[in-house]
Amino acid sequence: MRNRNELVFAAGFASEAGRREQNEDFGAVYLGTPLERARHGAVAAVADGVSEGRGGGEAAELAVSALIEGFYAMPETLGAARAMERPMAAYNRWLHSQSRGETMRGAATTFTALALRGRRADIVHVGDSRAWRFAGERLVQLTTDHVRPEPDLRHVLIRAIGLEPELRLDHLAIELAEHDRLVLTTDGVHGPLGERRMAAVLTANGSAETAAAALVREALHAGGRDNATAVVIDVVRLPPPDYDFVLAGIEGLPAVAAPRPGTTIDGFRIDRVISEGRYAVLLAGWDTETGEPVALKFPRQGALADHAIRMAFAREMLIARRVDSPFLAPSHPVRPGRQTALYGVQPLLEGETLEARLAQGNLPLAKALDHAIELTRAVAALHRLEIVHRDIKPENCILTADGLKLIDLGVARLPRVEDFRGDEIPGTPGYMAPEQFDGHGGDAQTDIFALGVTLYRLFSGAWPFGEQEAFQRPRFATPAPPSRHRPEIPSWLDDAILTAIAPQREARFDDAVGLLRRLEGGGAVPRAIPRHVPLAERDPVRFWQVVSAALAIALVLVLILR
Repeated sequence: MRNRNELVFAAGFASEAGRREQNEDFGAVYLGTPLERARHGAVAAVADGVSEGRGGGEAAELAVSALIEGFYAMPETLGAARAMERPMAAYNRWLHSQSRGETMRGAATTFTALALRGRRADIVHVGDSRAWRFAGERLVQLTTDHVRPEPDLRHVLIRAIGLEPELRLDHLAIELAEHDRLVLTTDGVHGPLGERRMAAVLTANGSAETAAAALVREALHAGGRDNATAVVIDVVRLPPPDYDFVLAGIEGLPAVAAPRPGTTIDGFRIDRVISEGRYAVLLAGWDTETGEPVALKFPRQGALADHAIRMAFAREMLIARRVDSPFLAPSHPVRPGRQTALYGVQPLLEGETLEARLAQGNLPLAKALDHAIELTRAVAALHRLEIVHRDIKPENCILTADGLKLIDLGVARLPRVEDFRGDEIPGTPGYMAPEQFDGHGGDAQTDIFALGVTLYRLFSGAWPFGEQEAFQRPRFATPAPPSRHRPEIPSWLDDAILTAIAPQREARFDDAVGLLRRLEGGGAVPRAIPRHVPLAERDPVRFWQVVSAALAIALVLVLILR
């Protein structure tokens, strides 16, 4: 059974001698045991051997074997790059000495390898074999060839394993994304094909195995005379990111002022300002790489301490990636290395806030119940992962064509993650539970309270404890039932909302699921459409009294007129 906290990928490998008598390429994908994967990850490598005799193939095979045997023998704390570099440095010294003898004279090999663990790939490289990344039908070369710069001498290596006494390996670390395709090739593949034809082959072939075989086959059909080897790795599913991983990714990004409409930043074109809040500016624009509309959130400089701003953005990015719910705003993936400033990117949600809709008057009761269930499901999805929103209110609910979506997760509280300072504890007066005014940092119970206040306003249009200013502490007296403001609200809904906003924590629902069950259960009760009941049915005695009085008046009028 697959562990949801592990990286899931598929791998394909192909190698052919082509027109050469002997295949001096070598490649491998090693998955490792479950313990090895947990501690170090999986590795893949290709090597292209060269020599004055027949030692090139042996040099390539031994290079890949040295990686696999040495990598898993290194301490886990060493890190993937150094765990690959150390055994390869030792092998390089051995091969360099052997290349001066008769058996393996002039033997050397190119070498490109990667280690996959969690949400990251570490690549080491020397020579003219290559590592590539294929995503969104775009092929990007990740490594640099170590060859002579002259056009007619680019087949001459200036760096490789065995050429020098000391090994110089290039290192690159990349953040993985689901549906990425990582490719390793020897020059017998990318030489005759080129980037454009390689991208076409990778687009046309679905599985990693067929893609690797197709690359090698097409290279030979294109006239390639060298050995041809390809490894293709498809990233199927990533483990959930942890907070430190996300925070590290934005730690070095500078906080900048929000760009003006009409300008572009990192390939995002800014169209308009959506809103300017106390802590951030929200902009609408387009991702010129994907052609999709996006919303960009820039921190308002000076609103909070710099570290607090980064915490808020890291929270929002982490939660958007981890929580899978149609009632929460998802994240918009940004390829690694693209972002040069501190901001968040999400798909642009077209619609209006619940606050704006309530300003126009009450929603129909059935529609309000639908939105109440959607919002409660969003909160339940967060609480299931021990995430506390801490700012549930109508302004943070967007009504779209697909229903309600809960947004603004920048002040959410995550388990086992550093929180805001005491003077920066978030929340909006009017939606904060009584304990929050006494310094409580917020938990599932305070979320339920804020959710209850939001539902009170959604159904009745009124405030249960009165609208509050930022400097006020509300008086948490017993609120009137919502039906006092809107008589058609049923009694069961009155009770559900009043339970959610009980000033005493222990009187509220134990969790959001309890409130959700009450809403869904009450909403499933069939109700007859109200009809007008005539007075003759409601009060027959009064009906005939009215009729008799009318007849008497008519008789008197007739006698007077005569």
